[in-house]
Amino acid sequence: MSGHVLLIEDEPNIIEAIRFILSRDGWTVDTHSDGSTAVDEVLRRNPDLVILDVMLPNRSGYDILSDLRASDTTRDLPVLMLTARGQKKDKEMAERVGASRFMTKPFSNAEVLASVRELAGG
Repeated sequence: MSGHVLLIEDEPNIIEAIRFILSRDGWTVDTHSDGSTAVDEVLRRNPDLVILDVMLPNRSGYDILSDLRASDTTRDLPVLMLTARGQKKDKEMAERVGASRFMTKPFSNAEVLASVRELAGG
């Protein structure tokens, strides 16, 4: 499996963990950590899949995802949403704004890899 993933996350340890897991599986992983410019970054990089943290500096992942779903260009882009808060209301909010999948931190390497493969159609 291979493809292009854009990871929008601001925690360095999580960035490195996900980059390592996916790169080892053949994925190209780009990263971005500022919520205010995340939508522009998605449009610029045109990834096959986005992994999006809920809590980012300057803008929430929910707001970013709402913008992505409102655009014809990114409406169907698979988005795996990550959050440290795994409460039911967080999952419901992610589903309401259009997350393809929702994952709580901490997560297992196998869980991330399986989700990315499935969302990318592999």
